[in-house]
Amino acid sequence: MARFASQPLVAVLGPTNTGKTHLAVERMCGHSSGIIGFPLRLLAREVYDRVVAIKGEKSVALITGEEKIVPPEARYFLCTVESMPMERDVAFLAIDEAQLGADPERGHVFTDRLLRARGREETMILGSETLRPVLTRLLPEVEVINRPRFSTLSYAGAAKLSRLPPRSAIVAFSAEEVYAVAEMLRRMRGGAAVVMGALSPRTRNAQVAMFQAGEVDYLVATDAIGMGLNMDVAHVAFASLRKFDGKKVRRLGVSEMAQIAGRAGRHQRDGTFGTLSLEGAQGATFEEEEIEAIEGHRFPPLDHLFWRDGEPSTESLDELIADLERRPDEPMLRAAPLAVDLAVLKRMAEEPWVRERTARRPGMVKRLWGACGLPDFRRTGAEAHSRLVGRVFRHLSEETGHLPVQWFADELQRLDNMQGDVETLSDRLAGVRTWAYIAQRPDWLADPKHWAGRARSIEEALSDALHQRLTQRFVDRRTAVLMRDLGARGGELLPVKVAEDGTVTVDDEPIGHLIGFRFKTDHRARHGDMKRLLAAAERRLGDELASRARALAADGDEAFTLATDPGRPVAIFWRGDVVARLQHGRALTQPRVHLHRALDVLTPADRKGVETRLEAWLVASVAKQLSALSALAFAARDAERAAPLRALLAPLAEAGGVLPRHQVEAVVEALDRPLRQEAALLGLKIGTLDVYLPALIKPEAMRWRLALHAAQEDGVMPEMPSAGAASLATPKDAALCAAWERAGYRPLGAQMLRIDLVERLARIVHDARTGRAAFNPDPALATSLGLRSPSFAQLMLALGFRPIGAEDERSWVWRGKRAKPVRDVRPPRPGNAFAALAALQAIGR
Repeated sequence: MARFASQPLVAVLGPTNTGKTHLAVERMCGHSSGIIGFPLRLLAREVYDRVVAIKGEKSVALITGEEKIVPPEARYFLCTVESMPMERDVAFLAIDEAQLGADPERGHVFTDRLLRARGREETMILGSETLRPVLTRLLPEVEVINRPRFSTLSYAGAAKLSRLPPRSAIVAFSAEEVYAVAEMLRRMRGGAAVVMGALSPRTRNAQVAMFQAGEVDYLVATDAIGMGLNMDVAHVAFASLRKFDGKKVRRLGVSEMAQIAGRAGRHQRDGTFGTLSLEGAQGATFEEEEIEAIEGHRFPPLDHLFWRDGEPSTESLDELIADLERRPDEPMLRAAPLAVDLAVLKRMAEEPWVRERTARRPGMVKRLWGACGLPDFRRTGAEAHSRLVGRVFRHLSEETGHLPVQWFADELQRLDNMQGDVETLSDRLAGVRTWAYIAQRPDWLADPKHWAGRARSIEEALSDALHQRLTQRFVDRRTAVLMRDLGARGGELLPVKVAEDGTVTVDDEPIGHLIGFRFKTDHRARHGDMKRLLAAAERRLGDELASRARALAADGDEAFTLATDPGRPVAIFWRGDVVARLQHGRALTQPRVHLHRALDVLTPADRKGVETRLEAWLVASVAKQLSALSALAFAARDAERAAPLRALLAPLAEAGGVLPRHQVEAVVEALDRPLRQEAALLGLKIGTLDVYLPALIKPEAMRWRLALHAAQEDGVMPEMPSAGAASLATPKDAALCAAWERAGYRPLGAQMLRIDLVERLARIVHDARTGRAAFNPDPALATSLGLRSPSFAQLMLALGFRPIGAEDERSWVWRGKRAKPVRDVRPPRPGNAFAALAALQAIGR
């Protein structure tokens, strides 16, 4: 990502769970101002909350059709794509899910933003890899960067509702299907949260919070979850693979399937997808080629985007319609299908009174087009919707130019009713969205701020009522049957079973799940009742946990993984669940294994068996993944090796195989030619600026080294540099910057360059000079690695060169020595023998 600042237009493409949106937020927050356009109001609201946490409420704005929060000093704007303030000059601008330019209904808006919306310093386009050919044709100056998915997505087949794994999302494509599936989950599994695009952000957030908190283990949603909404979903099950697209019922495209299935898995946690088998119905089925494409993230490239003139003429009604119906000249663009706003405009143009008013008063055509942009939230169709638009425009084109206060107030009052079922409240919310949209128009009401607040308060009340109805209808927390059995027979007499999938039942009633060694109580049982349930299950769970401990002790190495989620302690997972964490040990490569508290119930013998197996796996894994570092540490302890060489190997091993040369300069200078050759046989590279083992800066070895350092410091795992990246933007966080230096990247001002490439550049630059004569290095050297001019200048200074001439005509002269480092990034730890040696050297200087 190091070339962003030198390339003003960048496209970051890739599948779901690649961190594209997170990257855009980070980039925007690094600029003085910015705008990001999102496909959904829900997503804009979610990211708004994140940016507010970073920048504060006064600096952040939210703009959607129905909601506008714009503080006077706002510099960062989170918007729906349709609501992006195109007239505002900002340093950074991003468009999310840009492949929606191929959507027949809204695609022309995304295409318009791709072609016209730009940030002053940087513009970022986020989307699917399928967008690449269209993008490079339409925007030849764009730099395309691919982002790989953080985790694996795999097909898990079909599953019955009763066999769905916890943390599953079931996807349906109509409100009727969503409600039907949620009703079945309530009866069979205790309930589900419901998420649909038509829900208000407040209702959606309340439903998701219920799912995230574990109150329900299932979520039923429309394809709205495919647009980047972040939820902790392990499995996505498709109840159907067909949807109504506004014109006909059709099968989903494979890229649409992947967009939804990709919600499974979070960061580096793998996810699965499949279909839902419903009794008495023909279930959805994936084709083999579709499964292969989704798992491999390979989809047919887009060959067109939909387009409509984004700046049509409003001089006359006919010119406006002509511009909106004009066909594009570019072969990669297609004229957008007739949208609701244009269909309403054409119907309005047939009315004589509309013709008369738009012709008589200047600016009235633009006002009419604004009224036609009122969304059809209730999905009534162009004919019915045009009647509402006609009434709105009639008032807007009269003397005051405002909607009558009484009419607006009466319409809101009619919707201010919290009674009714889920469908009734959903319909009222759609109505409130219409009037909230009108209230956000700055010149449609005499007091828009007051009425926007009134609409918002009604929407919030309806949202809370809808959340309550959804929970009442689709979540059953009662455990009446189980409680009757307990009261009649006594807890100790109830048969307790643990199923293969970890479900713990008492008399065939589920009380929770055993995930690895962790018992998770059933959310439907009350806290007081759980004590009796746990007492009834205690003996059987003890036997099960002991059995699992023995299975772990006998398991093969492939059953264990090192979990290195950023911001979390480094952990060991067994069969997909945490069993231990790594803590400070005797040496970097010998961390201590600390068992998870869930294993405290094991007997001392079983705990010892688990500890011994985990330690054996850890030793073998370190030897495999960091064999060069293990060999280095062994050589540093070998008394038969020459003392000057061991004086270099010991601090290098302690540092994890990478050290800035200036920290051991005196030791390096003391090595004669045979000792340098001996060091080379150990794989050691004594470079111009760094001393390191090249094998240790490969991605997997780098991950293990950072994990061991985090364990040695009893800290959390830092974010990993992009796998295989040559150069990176220097993090603003000092701790993360230090971690990346330790990983093998050298800071050069605003950028960092991998140290093996630093040495390669150093060698090429020195080969290019002739003694101390001034010379100009080939600029392609730095450009090929994504290194900008200021960073390359930092490198030249560090290598011992000095600049001559103006910046645009700069030459370089060899000074005969390397520049002294500005700071010691990682001084030896106090109390260490090498710290004492460094102190003596400082006195000598």
